[in-house]
Amino acid sequence: MNQPLSLKSAERKVFQTTFADGLLDIFMGCFVLLFAVAPFLSESMGDFWSSAIFLPFWGLVYLAIWLIRKYVVAPRLGTVRFSQRRKLKLRRFSLVMVVTNTLLLILGILAVIGFGKEAGSGFIDISSAYVYLLGLFLLVGFSVAAHLLDCPRFYVYGLMLALAGPVGEWLYIDYGAAHHGFPITFGFTAAVMIFTGLALFIRLLINNPPVDGQGI
Repeated sequence: MNQPLSLKSAERKVFQTTFADGLLDIFMGCFVLLFAVAPFLSESMGDFWSSAIFLPFWGLVYLAIWLIRKYVVAPRLGTVRFSQRRKLKLRRFSLVMVVTNTLLLILGILAVIGFGKEAGSGFIDISSAYVYLLGLFLLVGFSVAAHLLDCPRFYVYGLMLALAGPVGEWLYIDYGAAHHGFPITFGFTAAVMIFTGLALFIRLLINNPPVDGQGI
């Protein structure tokens, strides 16, 4: 009885270590930057292109992370083949990310064509419904990711993102923050995610020098 439990516990630890390099945090933080930077770009590029311009940026970030994982992380941690149960979790995680991003895209399109009106600043005067739906999608998406990846800090990210919209609206209404406070709240959240990822990645480099061998 003890041996299967020990193997299961060991696999869980290795699975968690796989996502402890901070690179996923950095990628997600770059995604959140959209909500902080797009309002400024919208003044000159319009709402659609101010968001679409991020697609090649995310592609470059993804490519950089893939290369870093292959040529920097793998030589230090090695490679591992997970059980079918863990592979199923990874496939579900990918599905959740696709669904979440699709819902966010649809929500953004609705905001452009009828959910709000153009504000004098050039950014959409988003309604409270949009703000709370955006927060709900992000909270659910990051919470499911935290569960599937056994990564508790993603619960914190999800909560921060769920609060970013309402807090931004509060800053906009009470203190006149530009662009509904999005650059402040989402910018802060993106910074927390990116710097957390960088800290985890630097710690990995320090604690795990390159080793010979093909696997762990």
